[in-house]
Amino acid sequence: MNLSSPPYQAALAIVHRLREAGHQAYFAGGCVRDLHLGVTPKDYDVATSATPDQITALFPKTFTVGAHFGVVLVCLKVANDSAEPSEIEIPTEVATFRHDGAYSDGRRPDSVQFTADPREDVLRRDFTINGMLLDPVVYEATGDLAAATLDYVDGRKDLARGVIRAIGDPKKRYAEDKLRLLRAVRFAARLGFHLDVTAMRCHSASITQVSVERIRDELTMILTEGGARRGFELLYQLGLLARILPEVVCMRGIAQPPEFHPEGDVWTHTMLLLEQLPAGVSKELAWGALLHDVGKPATYQPPKRSNPNDRIRFNGHVEAGVRIAEELLNRLRFSHQERDQILALVKNHMRFGDVLQMKQSTLKRFLRLPRFDEHLELHRIDCLSSHGDLTCYNFARTHYEAEPSKEHRPAPLVTGRNLIAAGYRPSPQFKAMLTLAEDAQLEGTITTSAQALALVQSQFPLPASTPDAQD
Repeated sequence: MNLSSPPYQAALAIVHRLREAGHQAYFAGGCVRDLHLGVTPKDYDVATSATPDQITALFPKTFTVGAHFGVVLVCLKVANDSAEPSEIEIPTEVATFRHDGAYSDGRRPDSVQFTADPREDVLRRDFTINGMLLDPVVYEATGDLAAATLDYVDGRKDLARGVIRAIGDPKKRYAEDKLRLLRAVRFAARLGFHLDVTAMRCHSASITQVSVERIRDELTMILTEGGARRGFELLYQLGLLARILPEVVCMRGIAQPPEFHPEGDVWTHTMLLLEQLPAGVSKELAWGALLHDVGKPATYQPPKRSNPNDRIRFNGHVEAGVRIAEELLNRLRFSHQERDQILALVKNHMRFGDVLQMKQSTLKRFLRLPRFDEHLELHRIDCLSSHGDLTCYNFARTHYEAEPSKEHRPAPLVTGRNLIAAGYRPSPQFKAMLTLAEDAQLEGTITTSAQALALVQSQFPLPASTPDAQD
């Protein structure tokens, strides 16, 4: 664990300053859990008896990101432990101890009441493994993590047992905040912990009370933090997946031709892909893996009984998949940039089957797709989750890595301006002319601008000049 990291040093400095002013202050939540797991936290949260007004008075740069709930963002400059500049500004969430009122909207408390008792603050949190507090001053002095931990809810025992357990009455915890249903799945999937689903099933129908943006973000974290397959299997078992991604549930039971997919139906195939997603994978590749075959249920065609040699087919499943995926991504309010890359992965995932027969011009255009490395990786795990044949993957990867990117997209030998200078009038035909020249350039049959112009003129002759009309 890196305890000299800027986030740790910033949080530690905040704790020291709060205590110097007479307030209680501890590290809280996920950072304490990660420290007990031997994982370096990405960031640190601080819980304190100081009120938001007292916090903002103590630090020169703060933002009240959730003052109603007692949350203040404190920005401190600390030494950078890796590179220039020598100092780096770190934002740290500092929250006042509180206990919550009723949750009438199923997401946030209607009111909160600040308290000086850290135990009260812990008891309103979600899971025992996230309910521990850490005294960093004791930890710095002794190096004894257990002795420095305040654990009112047996979080350490649940970490040791590998259990995700709600604090207090689980039905009440999930009723208060429906997002906790997805968070529980995420932690169980990422950590490989056991999850008690009994108290969760009765609340699955109410997951739609959560905003689509929060649902999207939790699903993305399930896909990209490791354990994506187990996460989606839990979502299905809990009845959550049918509520938030019915298009994915439709994959279950959709048989595939065994000669290409010996692993089983579309759901099984997709789960095998998710199993291969490492922690830290890009969200676009992860969603592309989830949705690459989303069009198959809608295009399933069983073998024709009249033809004993026929097989299951999914004619047009790519086009259907792009339409379905676009509707889904728009519903979850992905950004245009994220959506475009995910849709490109769905749209192009079957093209690898043709790479051995592609003309050089077609292959080079394919290889210059933006972020082609993600297309390659999706094809690799697609193959490994079905027939296991990596011939097309190896061919495409070899050609992609062998040529610099400028060879996939060389400067054109002829442009629209060149055509106008040669006597052509601008028209819709220009696109076909330029494509003809680019294809020949990519194929290597022409290498100069003169050759490119001559090729265009041979296929698209200039119209004969018309003499001026006489008065």
